Amino acid sequence: MIAGPASRPFLLVNPRSGDESPTAAELRDAAERLGVDARELSPQDDAAALAREAAAAGASVLGMAGGDGSLACVAEVAIERDVPFVAIPFGTRNHFARDLGLDRDDPLGSLAAFDGEERRVDIGLVNGSAFMNNVSLGVYASFVHDPARKTRNRLMAFLRMVPAGLGRSRRPLGLSFDVGGRRQEHLALVVLVANNDYRMTSMADLGERSRLDEGVLHAYVVEAVGRGALVAMLAQAVAGRAEEAEGWVEWASAGFRVETHRRTVHAAVDGEPVVLEPPLEFEVRPRALRVLVPRP
Repeated sequence: MIAGPASRPFLLVNPRSGDESPTAAELRDAAERLGVDARELSPQDDAAALAREAAAAGASVLGMAGGDGSLACVAEVAIERDVPFVAIPFGTRNHFARDLGLDRDDPLGSLAAFDGEERRVDIGLVNGSAFMNNVSLGVYASFVHDPARKTRNRLMAFLRMVPAGLGRSRRPLGLSFDVGGRRQEHLALVVLVANNDYRMTSMADLGERSRLDEGVLHAYVVEAVGRGALVAMLAQAVAGRAEEAEGWVEWASAGFRVETHRRTVHAAVDGEPVVLEPPLEFEVRPRALRVLVPRP
């Protein structure tokens, strides 16, 4: 059972996400000095179940210290229980914390969010499961699923995608998108569905989201065009003009469906490997999540 008096904030710390400084124990101790009940996750723990247990015991705030892939399950519980959520950057990229305006190199400083001010932000859903940042399909997702190719460095993953996209072994996804009653057919090398707009310069650099409450999803598709067009697209992406390239397609919508003849689809959900069963139903829940950020 979760220990501690009711109505105190509660923080889960994923020790597998952070680097050496601070340690998970140091982060936990710092949170407890601020009056936050903190618990390190063990490999056997179910973070969502622990968050629900804490909320049932009266926790006033639910927090998660981890990488992007650790956040959504606790954020979903915060939405269910209508309590604020705190994201402590304690992973590799920490895109969500960065886009909230947190210093992703200062997890201890981010603990000030427990006494911070509240914002409302959007949450994306794919087949009913939440994501904070994005869902990737295609070549990039295949790298996330392959231990021999998986890398935490997005630029390295992008460089590996180039020969995969140009080579004879490339396996594009045949996808059908139903967007607002209009059907679009694409033979795609990469698909990225983002919770709010990244204004990407390339798949290697997602850039930052200027807002998290736009209320729409943004889809970016790299089609399986000829090798010459793909090389030209990569060059335009490096120059920050990917949207002008042949084979680059993007749109924004509050929700859409993706169909394919494949029985399952490998995806990267906030950077974590997930196997999804088509059809894929994407939707956004505008301003559904109450998040706390440190006061200015």
